[in-house]
Formats: sequence, structure tokens, C-alpha cells
Amino acid sequence: MSTEDQEDELLALTSIYAEDEFKRTDAAAGGEFQLCLELPSDFVVSIKSNSATNSSADNFENTVSFLPPIVLNFELPPGYPSTTPPNFTLSCKWLTPTQLSLLCQRLDDLWEENSGCVVIFPWIQFLKEETLDYLNIKSPYEIDVSSNGLQSWMQTTEKTCEDGVLLEKAPYDKRAIQDVQSVPALVRCILDFNEAQQKKVFDNKPFLCNICFMEKLGSECTHFKACEHVYCNYCLKDYFVVQIKDGQVHALNCPEPKCPSVAIPAQVKDLVGEQLFSRYDRLLLQSSLDLMADIVYCPRLTCQTPVMQEPGGTMGICSVCQYAFCILCKMTFHGISPCKEPEEKPVELNEGDESDDEDWKRVMEKAFDKKKNIEWIEENAKPCPSCKVPIQIETS
Repeated sequence: MSTEDQEDELLALTSIYAEDEFKRTDAAAGGEFQLCLELPSDFVVSIKSNSATNSSADNFENTVSFLPPIVLNFELPPGYPSTTPPNFTLSCKWLTPTQLSLLCQRLDDLWEENSGCVVIFPWIQFLKEETLDYLNIKSPYEIDVSSNGLQSWMQTTEKTCEDGVLLEKAPYDKRAIQDVQSVPALVRCILDFNEAQQKKVFDNKPFLCNICFMEKLGSECTHFKACEHVYCNYCLKDYFVVQIKDGQVHALNCPEPKCPSVAIPAQVKDLVGEQLFSRYDRLLLQSSLDLMADIVYCPRLTCQTPVMQEPGGTMGICSVCQYAFCILCKMTFHGISPCKEPEEKPVELNEGDESDDEDWKRVMEKAFDKKKNIEWIEENAKPCPSCKVPIQIETS
């Protein structure tokens, strides 16, 4: 086939597949396919490590909608397709070298079956539509990882062909590449890719907003994952702005009646902007601290820093201004001395005041005793210059 014919095939592939699925290489006649397989609903994938530590980080189970792509890199040699097949490598993070080798062998068989014809498109169709059935992959799909953490071994490593002939385990094909370094790396890759693809699907799907009753794409909407309710960003922004300005930071929940789902801070920030989000963040922290029984605030008006009080103690020390204060009276810490009561105007009483009412007599007696105490303190004590607690004057 001439260079022009190979160019025509590459142009055809470019027109058929999206940019995120097929990319041509500039240096040679070839390219790279990233093929995301369509999984059955409620597809469960799990990883169980055989390592000696067997830590929880090496064990994983989750329901996913997408798995990382199978990557096909190919180059068209001068003799393609008349006499020479494409040069290629096949890589994947969640397929074993054994499984990838079986796929490589099947691509070779497809080349033989279509000898003399272009074969890239049949290859892609097979990988996208038949890989799961060909490798007998079903849910739940378990990956057992060897102790070195570099290779995964799936449950199924043998394949029965249509004619009933059982294929023996073949040595690894050098074109088969499993590009994963460790169990945590594989788990992180699976979760990140699944979330990214779900977001992509959501962004391109239309949703009806139950506030404005208009249909909008998911890219213009916010999704409450806990309850699966969806509202358009325009309506939700107005709702959140009103709540934040009114100080109702704990009311940023799903607008659906009686729905307990709450917006996460990242969603709030995307909707209301940086300035209003700062107010939301501050009020949310303030209200959370107010609900904590062991939190007091520095009494200095210029500080007001939250202070964690010690269990059973009455002293608080501000971590910002280093002010040590009594958590009861909010004055400078005075140790075991009683808190200073607010100054009251002495009650003017005469020793001869009498009344037939017993309750009134008790009130008068208490007021009279207090008056006497105040007079004694004024004559025999002076206030501490720091905390203002009365200190008895030593007499010589």
C-alpha cells in the first residue's frame, strides 16, 4: 500500500474517533488508541494482595462504571497491509500480562483473517466490543496481586475458543504491557478514572431543574451525590447566596423538601465565588466552635481567638496574644482567688431599719452585711494592679 493509502486510513480513523480516543503520531504513520470498555451495570472490582503485610491499603473492593482504558499503540510499516501487519503494543493497568497476551494473539489472528486489507478498524471494534466476553470477565472481578506488587493475576487466564478447543497458558507476549507499579497506585488510578468518566457523562446529559423547571446540561448543574438530586447552577447560586448573607451556613442543603443532603464546600465555592465563600467558611467555623463545650474565646476585643480549655481547669491561654485569663469571669487569671464580682452601688441602710415582714428582714440583713464587707475591704485592702482582685494590706 502506498503512503497515500496509509494516510487515507489514518484520516478515516481520525474522522471516526474522538480526539480523547485516538491520537495520531507526527513522527510516523501510526497513532494511539485509548479504549474505554462498556461495563455491565453494578460492576464490582476487587483487589486482594498476597503480600506478607496484607494491610488494608492493599485490599480494595468497589462498584465502578468505568475502568482505565486499554491502550493500543501502532505503527504502519511500508509493507502494510499487503504483506506486513502493523507493529503494535497493548497495555492496560487492570489486565494481566497473560490476558494482554491473549488479546495480542487475537489481533494477530484478525490480521491473518483480513490479510491484504486494512485491519486497524476491525482491531478497535474487537477490543471495544468483545474483550470482556473473550477473556470471560464478569462481575465480581477479582485481582490477586503477587507479593512483589508489580504484576496482577486475574481469576481467568484461560480461554475456550468457539470450536471448544482450550488454549494453554502461553508465555507473555513482549507486546503485552501491564503498566502498574503497586496496589495503591492501581486503586487510585481506578477510582480517579471512574470519577472522571462519570463527570464527563454527567456533563453531557440533560437534567430538569425542579426550581426553574428548565432542562439544562449537567455541565450547568450541581449534583448532590448523597441523594442524586440535580439543580441548575443559576438557581442554586441564588439560593446559597441568600442563605450565606443571612448567616444560615448550616442550611446549604439540597433544595428538595425534607432532603438531608448537604452541599460540600467545593460545590459552594464554585457557585458563590471566593469572597462570599470566605464569609461562609468563617461563619461555618464559628458556628461549629460555638457548639463545642470546651471552646472559649480570648476576652480581648482585638483578638477573640478560640481557646481550648483544659479539662477541670479554669485558666485559658490564648495561642495568639498569650493572654492568660479566667474562663469564668474573663478577667486576668487569678488562681484560686474568687472571681471579682462586678461593682455594685452600696445600698444605703441604717442600723435602726426594721420591718415586720420576715422576708424583707432577711434581705435587709444580707444587704447590711454586704455593706459592712465593702467598708472593711476599702479600709484594709487594695486592688491588685494587674487583675484588680482585692489584696489585704499588711499592718505593721
